[in-house]
Amino acid sequence: MLQAAQVHDPKLTRNQSLVLSVLEASGQPLSAYGILDRLREHGLKAPLQVYRALDKLLEIGRVHRLESMNAFVVCCHSLHRQLHPRITAFEICESCGKVSEFHDEKVEGALARHARSNGFKIRSTTIEVHGLCAGCR
Repeated sequence: MLQAAQVHDPKLTRNQSLVLSVLEASGQPLSAYGILDRLREHGLKAPLQVYRALDKLLEIGRVHRLESMNAFVVCCHSLHRQLHPRITAFEICESCGKVSEFHDEKVEGALARHARSNGFKIRSTTIEVHGLCAGCR
């Protein structure tokens, strides 16, 4: 059973805490409908309830959206209350579905230099790298 009684952050609503708890417990990316399926017994019935919670969790940096999978994962930095870098990258295994978040200062520096040279200000960047994890290779 989920324990979403504001365990994560007293500023989160009940629905936000429930959604975050489901993502933390899953250990894998979940779609909004996958999250909703796991929360029906907790009174969430409409996709809009999940989407609103996800929007806020995205805004405050607690979760990430994987565009290519139309799914959400918990930010590894939020689990440890670390400052989140501007550029987030994910390795996504095409065989088992495992997702690993990582950061590389060289990549971030290269992108920042490129943007600066073009007068572009980066707000956020998400990189998705698809392939096979060590276990599936």
